[in-house]
Amino acid sequence: MDGEAGESATERMVADGPSRTRVALLGSGDLGRELVTALQRLGAEVIAVDRYADAALQGTVDRAVVVNLGDNDELAAAIRWLQPKFVVVASEVVAGDALTVAADTGFTQVVPGVRGARLAADPEGMRRLASDELGLPTAPFWFAGSLEELRSVAEHAGYPMSVRPVSGSLGEGRSVMVRDSDIEPAWLRAVSASVPGTPTRVLAETVVEFDSEVTLLAVHREGPDGPVLDFCAPIGHRSVEEPNGQLTVEFWQPYLMSSVALDAAKSIAARVARALELRGLFAVELLVHGDEVYFAGVNVRPYDATLLTLRTQRLSGFELQARGILGLATDTIMISPGAARLIYSRRRAGAATETTPDSVTAVADALTVTESDVVVFGRHEGHPRRRLGLALATGPDTTVARARAEQVATILGRLWP
Repeated sequence: MDGEAGESATERMVADGPSRTRVALLGSGDLGRELVTALQRLGAEVIAVDRYADAALQGTVDRAVVVNLGDNDELAAAIRWLQPKFVVVASEVVAGDALTVAADTGFTQVVPGVRGARLAADPEGMRRLASDELGLPTAPFWFAGSLEELRSVAEHAGYPMSVRPVSGSLGEGRSVMVRDSDIEPAWLRAVSASVPGTPTRVLAETVVEFDSEVTLLAVHREGPDGPVLDFCAPIGHRSVEEPNGQLTVEFWQPYLMSSVALDAAKSIAARVARALELRGLFAVELLVHGDEVYFAGVNVRPYDATLLTLRTQRLSGFELQARGILGLATDTIMISPGAARLIYSRRRAGAATETTPDSVTAVADALTVTESDVVVFGRHEGHPRRRLGLALATGPDTTVARARAEQVATILGRLWP
């Protein structure tokens, strides 16, 4: 932490008095802007804590403090100095022991919770907890840390098998192995999509039949009579990686599930929330096939899927997160079916990701699509994949909304030829 020099250089004070609830946001990527705005509208003072002096939210938050988030002593000292009522973990690189120290004070509450924050950074631990401790339905799975280990897994489990990076995201780096000759290409593909700086490990799963990948957003808050868990309408999603390396993730809401499957999904989310002592917004990732539901993971920062709710729900996922943090009443009313396409940069080194000079024209053309909206992102957040643009559309049903969102994305894609 920079101390007095850091405060004078990176802090912006707002003199609204001491009565505002103080929230420290650990990590200040661009997608946190909607959350910051929602918290401020509800009267909170938001402090962005990040390792960069020019983080994306510097001009939006009430204060900005530069701290090494991965250093236990430095982060613990910063939290002790700031004395926030809530500490919200919004980064993958946060010192876990510092969170424990903060929670042990009894004054500061950690969101999504200390255990939830730790396991969010440990996908392997989360999957083992879900299967071994909670007994959640999952596809049979194994972890491998080398090509040789993956060969042993395939020999033991048989084919077909799905392989993906443990530390990956967005659905990229996946392969389906159906024969021995597929093992090495699957390993190389998964490793190439792993987050830099993380252990080289892959998740191998027996292929199970499913209709769609589904995200179930839930918000966990403290009500007057105890914990309350509210659910949003399920969101279907799929990832498409083009031959040129461009990645697009499609979302649509609602994803229609049978009442049996929906009840099973909510039960899984409730068990995860209790086990991890989660607070605020989180997402349970599922594979759904008819009435069958398989647990696939937990995302305590489901910002990508939450972007869709900006147009489909009365309260967006960001507003639900703000209310969940502060312990306020929520509602998850959906006001319109909708769809979104999130466009990411190529992974290839040196690939152009800047917008063309004619960006205004492309955006104008995209907005001629009925019930459409767009977002053009201007900053990256240190991930190998950079969010470039978002195409949004609503409609009378998801079929129409998805077609409109595809049309918007095609037009918007002119910005990144």
